[in-house]
Amino acid sequence: MTNADTPLTTLDAVEITRRLIRFDTINPPGNERPALEWLAGLLAPAGFEIVWQEMGEGRANLLATLSATRAPARAPLVLSGHVDTVPLGNAPWTVPTHEGLERDGRLYGRGASDMKSGVAACVRAALDLAAEPDRAADLRLILSAGEETGCEGVLALAGDKALLGTAGALIVAEPTDNRPLLGHKGALWLHLNHRGVTAHGSMPEKGRNAIFGACASVAALRDLDFDAPAHPVMGPVTLNLGTLRAGLNINSVPDLATLGVDIRTTPELSNARARDLVTAAVGAEVEIETLTDMAAVFTPANDPWMAETRTLAASITGVSAGDETAHYFTDASVLTAAFGHPPTLIMGPGPMALAHQTDEYCETALITACARAFAEIGRRYLS
Repeated sequence: MTNADTPLTTLDAVEITRRLIRFDTINPPGNERPALEWLAGLLAPAGFEIVWQEMGEGRANLLATLSATRAPARAPLVLSGHVDTVPLGNAPWTVPTHEGLERDGRLYGRGASDMKSGVAACVRAALDLAAEPDRAADLRLILSAGEETGCEGVLALAGDKALLGTAGALIVAEPTDNRPLLGHKGALWLHLNHRGVTAHGSMPEKGRNAIFGACASVAALRDLDFDAPAHPVMGPVTLNLGTLRAGLNINSVPDLATLGVDIRTTPELSNARARDLVTAAVGAEVEIETLTDMAAVFTPANDPWMAETRTLAASITGVSAGDETAHYFTDASVLTAAFGHPPTLIMGPGPMALAHQTDEYCETALITACARAFAEIGRRYLS
């Protein structure tokens, strides 16, 4: 459906994905607003109320709400996705990066997997649901900026409770190959700054080498006991030491050494508790800077909405899932908590293995199936 005379509200999910890919929303700088304005142009004629939250020049969050037709209404069903993408990387692409090339049942381009196909599935489902004459709940789309650089968009939204509103259930359409997942681990990224005293490298006794302090922290963190049981689905809390930066030249005593720590948490251990345990292990003299603080998200498989939704999704897409969670974190880290922990499904058509990859693509059949699944999930919820 690419004819210029085709009404925008009739575009299928594949074509919506293609047109989103054509907007360059690489973050930084993002420039998400033009893509979101185009989506607003689809949603507003279908009856959605459009509200903007400004995020700076060329950037914004879009909230689109389709009101219930009868009262008393249930809390809204919220569909969420981000339109920013990561940079292209250094490796050369063999396909156009922002054209939306379709070949052999695959749609190529930056964002095809992560997560413009998921956003398109949400929007197509929302347009289909707008035609339903009877709705017992609001349907809301949260289409955000700045996810790839630390969920900046939804963090701003969570800070405005009146604008955020409420949710009875939440779907975040990140890439899962259409597998309906139960959540994901949290992420706590820290910089541990170790201070020393600089001196000439020929007289190290005149200084205090910050690297030795960092090495002591490495030893302390190597076998850190988080004192938390393994989650039955997510597994244990993990810690990775990802970076160590120190020194300006070989013949000076370094006065700063910074250790980068990546902790993945579960509902059994809060990020605040994990940070306290790191502080206790390395000592109060080490300066700890928090870079990312995203909570774990998990809805049990036996939650009534989650059980019904996953069964329904699998019946439409043909893709089922056991008790599984995503490996990455998502905007759900912020939204689920801000909404008061409604049941949260992580599901989208993008291939997980292709997120952030060169020659990124998504199978067109998965996009279509996901949009159908979201529409049917919405019908059940709104009925």
